[in-house]
Amino acid sequence: MKKPDLSHYEFSGHSAGKVEDLKRLGKAEKESMRMAGFDAEEKGTSASFVQIDHDNAFCKSYNPGVEILPLGLAMHMHEGLADYRWRLLKPEKDEYTRMAADNPHGGYVIRVKKGVRLDQPIQSCLMMHTNNVGQNVHNIVIIEEGAEAHILSGCTTTEADQSAAHIGISEFYVEKNASLTFTMVHNWGEKVDVRPRSAGQVEAGGIFQSNYISLKPVRNLQMYPSITMKGASSISRFNSVIVATEGTYMDVGNRVILDAPDTRTEIISHAIASGGHIVARGHIQANHAPSKGHLECQGLLLNKGIIQAIPELDGRAEGAELSHEAAVGKIAREELDYLMIRGLSEEEASSAIIRGFLDIDIMGLPNELQAEIQQAISETEKSML
Repeated sequence: MKKPDLSHYEFSGHSAGKVEDLKRLGKAEKESMRMAGFDAEEKGTSASFVQIDHDNAFCKSYNPGVEILPLGLAMHMHEGLADYRWRLLKPEKDEYTRMAADNPHGGYVIRVKKGVRLDQPIQSCLMMHTNNVGQNVHNIVIIEEGAEAHILSGCTTTEADQSAAHIGISEFYVEKNASLTFTMVHNWGEKVDVRPRSAGQVEAGGIFQSNYISLKPVRNLQMYPSITMKGASSISRFNSVIVATEGTYMDVGNRVILDAPDTRTEIISHAIASGGHIVARGHIQANHAPSKGHLECQGLLLNKGIIQAIPELDGRAEGAELSHEAAVGKIAREELDYLMIRGLSEEEASSAIIRGFLDIDIMGLPNELQAEIQQAISETEKSML
């Protein structure tokens, strides 16, 4: 994997200013947001956060049970928040965490208060608007005891041919009997380098579900979030749907540590390499028993694409149950024949198989976002056939 040369990017001096009303954003900004799952109309939203280049542009909560603040302001207002920043990730982890620590551009803090169960999602958008911009953000999410929330996080450039670099630090804290669904949609371009660095911990009885969707080209993306199931009977599930077209390199995966009894996790990855290169990783480490973990990677090869599946199961306690299933290959001839016998052309049959492979129904997305993603999947199909 060729490392991005960060010296090509501008990591200072780009402020877009405040946005009082998201509806007044330009057409290009609103369209790129939409493709990243963010609704600028803010219909059915508990809170919204937008960062453009190096500064917070918009931040507002519509529910008293949700506190959402730019990172700098939150650190100033809440003295105890320092205990959450850089606790799960260390600045010295690698060159990207060091850069984010040395030259921070903000990010957000989201706190869902104890016992609050949100019917409407929280949404955030991290946008890069200026060509050759480099963006460092640090996000902290705290779901307090008994609370429940769905966060929709969109990351995007304004233009598809824009050159940019994004470094995103995220720390997740899911407290006792709390539940967090975190859906991240990437809408990058073929000249964008991306380095998310994420970690989380889930306490007793907590639930963490991560959905990751990346259907658009990206030059170079590498991420490997690590979640520790810290409390007994905590559960996690990871769903990812990714597409790598020609010129795209993606090294992605999830790591889960089952660090308490009766913990469970499931990592499910569906990857299509259509001329691009995907390294699909997964690691489950069981330190306690009873515990269960399942790792599954399904890969589809098109147009001379490459997929490397690297599953790791690490059992360290007698009584832990870990399993994995991996399959990488092309569209099966018998599947095409089956659909063609029923009246579809070969292209229509291939399209139907790809659409089924990119199924997002299991993610439990809001209806509006699901419709947007299905439209993006339809557009992606056309580029692969």
